[in-house]
Amino acid sequence: MNSVPKKFQLNSIIHHNEYLINGKISKWSGNKANIYSTLLCDSDEKDPLLIGTSPEMSSELAMEALNAASKAYDSGKGNWPRMKVYERIHCMSTFVQKMILKRDEIVKLLMWEIGKNLNDSEKEFDRTIDYINDTIEEYKRIDRKGATFQNKSGVRALIRRGPLGVVLCLGPYNYPLNETFALLIPAIILGNTTIFKPAKHGVLLIAPLLNAFKESFPAGVVNIIFGRGRVLATPIMESGKIDVLSLIGHSSSAIVLQDLHPQKNRLRLVLGLEAKNPAIILKDADLDLTVKECLSGSLSFNGQRCTALKIIYVHEEVKDEFLTKFSKKVDELELGMPWENTLLTPLPEPSKPQYISDLIDDATSLGAKIINKKGGQRSKNFTFPAVLYPVSKKMRVFEEEQFGPVVPVVSFSDVSDPLNDMADSNYGQQASIFGKDVDALGPVIDSLVNLVCRVNLNSACQRGPDIFPFTGRKDSAVATLSVHDALRSFSIRTFVASKDNELNKNILREMIDSKKSNFIRTDYYL
Repeated sequence: MNSVPKKFQLNSIIHHNEYLINGKISKWSGNKANIYSTLLCDSDEKDPLLIGTSPEMSSELAMEALNAASKAYDSGKGNWPRMKVYERIHCMSTFVQKMILKRDEIVKLLMWEIGKNLNDSEKEFDRTIDYINDTIEEYKRIDRKGATFQNKSGVRALIRRGPLGVVLCLGPYNYPLNETFALLIPAIILGNTTIFKPAKHGVLLIAPLLNAFKESFPAGVVNIIFGRGRVLATPIMESGKIDVLSLIGHSSSAIVLQDLHPQKNRLRLVLGLEAKNPAIILKDADLDLTVKECLSGSLSFNGQRCTALKIIYVHEEVKDEFLTKFSKKVDELELGMPWENTLLTPLPEPSKPQYISDLIDDATSLGAKIINKKGGQRSKNFTFPAVLYPVSKKMRVFEEEQFGPVVPVVSFSDVSDPLNDMADSNYGQQASIFGKDVDALGPVIDSLVNLVCRVNLNSACQRGPDIFPFTGRKDSAVATLSVHDALRSFSIRTFVASKDNELNKNILREMIDSKKSNFIRTDYYL
């Protein structure tokens, strides 16, 4: 620990024992889960470092959180869903100001808990703040749009977006702040009430925000519980009281949770799931640019991103040159600590190095070779990225989302081959296409846009900017996340209609003037 810069040292084990239910922060005295960091576990002699503990809460408290959220929503009659828009915006603005005060603490915990480097940890925090502020501004625009009556065929209507109900929010470990809040924030601001369970890795960094949530929102609007998903989420879903399941994780988990709900037709899904995003390198691609983009695209944060490039297709004519240049750049990468801002850092999941090694062993046993010299070198908490070629369909790494530092490469002579593979895949989030000839690029792009939801031209796959839609086809997503689209995903269009006669016009005028309704109004928040 002495080698760690003083600014980033953990002075003591963090014994986190609090949770938030119904506007009250309570202390948990039952079983706790140990939270380990693999950062200093760089040899077989060292065990992972214990950095904290977190509650393993009971199913009874999970139901208490659900009841608090249900009571706060009260079938749409609760104060929060009926509150004035500007009042909910004020609550969210209060929260973001309190959150900013916790920046250094959360950034440090991002590094220690999941091994994310300093630059990316700071970026995740700052991007989350920007996302919240952008969501507030977008919600104002949506509210302004809904402040005007429409009149068609003798019927006058005021159309707005309304909440859906009670939301269960389950975030991922690789972006435990940003992607989790991309679910939680739009759900809250629209008038839904929530139960939020942090991911297994990245749990301690939520603890500093409990007071901010408590002090910013009315009781029951945000309930934060900690523990195992099977213990907490199972009874919550079985109750049938969840209106929206919002999850970023694996499709298998989403299916299990959906199957627990007794009334599936009333369950709205907002899901960000796995992907197998390909890069397709045409024969006229700028290989220096392509190598740079494929390097960051496949191995940024060790490849632990749903948007990572997880398989690379390269044209036969440039295969050898690409593999030579790409493998050289991969071998030049350094493994370091997060505060050293290296691209590669220790893996947060203790089982991941063995899993990556198993993928490599499976591929090599079936004919693939490790192209880069350092590929597959392993320590207790890390496996050095392996560039594998030639990869075939019978190999696990071809089908599975590796979510770690291994890069499978496939060559092709006919671009229809990678397109057919994508059509056969269970996934359809993004793709990257590298080339210059518009005659070749045009038809490929026209096919790709019908296979995935974002095509990146001469650049790696990515999520941002957050104003752009973020979604996927097939098993990669349900609903769309971005600043605007997330607000739509967590709401539904609802309206009041009246025949255009004097009686109704007088009633509406009086209601607007007297401000008796928070829904029927023509003013808006600047």
